[in-house]
Amino acid sequence: MEIGHFRTVIVGAGPAGLSAAARAAAIDADNRTTAPSYVLLEGFALPAKTIQRYQKGKHVMAEPGYLALRSDFGFAAGRREVVLEGWVKDLEQRKVNVRFSSEVMTISGSSGRFTLGLSSGDSLSAEAVVLAIGLGGNPRRLNVPGEDRPQVQYQLDDPGAYRDESILVVGAGDAAIENALALAGHNAVTIINRGAEFSRAKDGNLRDVLAALNDPKRRVQCLYQARIKSVAAATGEGGPLEVTVETAGGESRGNYHRIIARLGAEPPRKFLESMGIRFPNERTDSVPELSAQYESNVPGIYIVGSLAGASLIKQGMNQGYDVIEFINGRNIDPADHPLLACRFQGLPFQRPVEESLQRLKTVVPMFTGINALVFRELIIESDVVVAYPAGAAYDQAKRKLTELTAADPSGRAAERATRVVREGDVIYEAGDFSTSFLTIVHGEVRLESPESAVPTVLERGDFCGELSLLSGRPRLDRAIAGRGCVLVETPRRIMLKLMNSNEEVRKEIDLMFLARELQRQFAPRASVGRMKEIAARLTLRRYKAGERIVTEGEAGASLFVVRSGGAALFRGGNGAATLVSHVQAGQRFGETAVMGDPVRRETADAVVATELIEIGSSDFLQLVELGGSQVKNLQQRVSEQVRESARMGVLPDAGSVLAFMMREGLGEATNVLVIDETRCTGCDNCERACAETHGGVSRLDRRAGASFAQVHIPVACRHCESPHCMKDCPPNAIRRAESGEVFIDESCIGCGNCQLNCPYGVIKMAYEAPRKPSLLSWLALGRGPGPGEQKDYRPSAAAKAIGAKAKKCDACIGLPSGPACVQACPTGAAQRIGPAEFAALATERQQ
Repeated sequence: MEIGHFRTVIVGAGPAGLSAAARAAAIDADNRTTAPSYVLLEGFALPAKTIQRYQKGKHVMAEPGYLALRSDFGFAAGRREVVLEGWVKDLEQRKVNVRFSSEVMTISGSSGRFTLGLSSGDSLSAEAVVLAIGLGGNPRRLNVPGEDRPQVQYQLDDPGAYRDESILVVGAGDAAIENALALAGHNAVTIINRGAEFSRAKDGNLRDVLAALNDPKRRVQCLYQARIKSVAAATGEGGPLEVTVETAGGESRGNYHRIIARLGAEPPRKFLESMGIRFPNERTDSVPELSAQYESNVPGIYIVGSLAGASLIKQGMNQGYDVIEFINGRNIDPADHPLLACRFQGLPFQRPVEESLQRLKTVVPMFTGINALVFRELIIESDVVVAYPAGAAYDQAKRKLTELTAADPSGRAAERATRVVREGDVIYEAGDFSTSFLTIVHGEVRLESPESAVPTVLERGDFCGELSLLSGRPRLDRAIAGRGCVLVETPRRIMLKLMNSNEEVRKEIDLMFLARELQRQFAPRASVGRMKEIAARLTLRRYKAGERIVTEGEAGASLFVVRSGGAALFRGGNGAATLVSHVQAGQRFGETAVMGDPVRRETADAVVATELIEIGSSDFLQLVELGGSQVKNLQQRVSEQVRESARMGVLPDAGSVLAFMMREGLGEATNVLVIDETRCTGCDNCERACAETHGGVSRLDRRAGASFAQVHIPVACRHCESPHCMKDCPPNAIRRAESGEVFIDESCIGCGNCQLNCPYGVIKMAYEAPRKPSLLSWLALGRGPGPGEQKDYRPSAAAKAIGAKAKKCDACIGLPSGPACVQACPTGAAQRIGPAEFAALATERQQ
């Protein structure tokens, strides 16, 4: 039986649906209609089913903070119960026409006359349909053996229902973090994070989970770069499940009472496709293609909320408001329009915001498959950089930006404004450790490499910066803004978040990384397109720390290029393996296997978690042909490597020193302090100089650390190639200078996550030290404790109010004379060295 005809039927009473219904009610009130022009249908008995199923007491966030709320319903951050109570009141006060327990089973027809069939057998018709049904009913599963056991669950209703259990929470998004933190009050919780950091979490959740991981009173830990391999019944005590977890360090087994998997959800694809809605690809997490007004390919059917890619409540509510405005013929700008207008205000081509967005999205192939809402976020979080010719054009553009930002009292325009540079300006230098990702949307960017006299010209649709983004290695070339250059510069954290959520983007960046690495290693003058053809056939291999890569004496038919991490090469030597070489990111090994000697001459082990590009003999021959004149250089380098390995092989003591350095983690260091114990007098001038240079707090512990063959590695920062400490820093306070030094800026909040993540114990939490009398006062009058750190100092009340902050060696960045510890050493025992000097130091110890 048909129970009514409406202009608009809204399906789903989540945040987006509630906001849409509230807007429709407000329009009816403005128009003084006698009967509702709309109806809100909800299959559940209460509004906001997903939020109703949030854990009790959960704090609901109102992010992103930069986005204003646009809705007739109120919403602010607060406890789940408070948010829901407010929406129930809004439903009553605004007299929203809602029907609960009315599940929509079918939608048929076309624009102007859709028929919706309900589970009750009733039906109704509508001119337009707004789908706001969310994803809550389709959670992603573990997809491992044993996933159907009753102790594996995909929802957490009440954390208080579980006590004194050992629980695995799988996932690194907001839901997983919130579940883990809620359970940790009365249980031992382990988070399984597939990635190396919590790149998809809201800022508030990121801060909370890092604080919990650093709090010894809370029983919560995280396994990074890990995944569940299988689930079985436990054979011993400790829990009903035996779970096998694969980590970067190998497999481990443990007993747990339950697993809570929060891996996101998938759209109800069959239901949507039944009404003719198309998806851009076959991926299970794909969202439908929508217009700027949220209209699907089926005219008259609109999609908002999480089903449209809006993962945040505020975004969904804004969409719900906007879509009803569109349906009623009111063409309004989206809530994020002012932010995007700031991003585009310095562009040479002045177009409406939506047109500029579409232009950026269509000219870059990598952007075409990104969800429209995700793309808007990407642009807001990135810098838009535009280059003008030096002179009048540049001066005029700068003057225009100054006037626009001065006219905005909120300061938003200055924060989000286009960044204007001159054509010919350097964007980044070779050797810089910056990690942003650059996408060219107009004009040119030139890449100048120290190894090639011919620059590479990147044009519209190209990108660069993938090497530093993925491997942590310094820039290998200089990027220069060319003629008419317009580019999008995206921070590393935002880019990683996109790569984690979009497989096509990740694959394209990976492929370009491989292509450019092949070009650099073998054929600098070959086209990137030709390199991509070969790169697409190659295998990227991942190894855990200590894992065997190849074994001496076995047959081999491939060489390896180190993408990230590093490998140690050993030779047998009458049964006693001798370390003969350390190969770091950007270097290669195993060439002899594809150059006429198929027997492996060394054993190779991964020093740290390592990624290798494996190149077979047939692909190697193609690269050699493309390289042309590079063949002689390649042969010469291989000969040098063979001689160096042979030399180290007959110096077993030198190999032992190098092996010691690798055991101490120097395989991932870029700048490490070593002390020659044959020269060190124990004067501690190095520590005193460090403290005096850094406000009375030393960042060096000379006495601690390991020694071998009179080489001492004290506890001081190694400035790792991919710094562990930078992972998940909530305020992004740990940065890498373009010259390579890893330092902590004044925005540190003292969460201690960097201290937890550093495997070498070089970071400490310390209060600001009290001011001491000057060195002259100490020398002349004996005032104060003298130079160096006063170990037993008591922080002032002001220092305590600020709190302890993270302290670590910054290699005395910016100090003209260089690191103070090295300068203060009277005997030259202290020196800072990089990977290129490790072998020389080891050989020196042998002599």
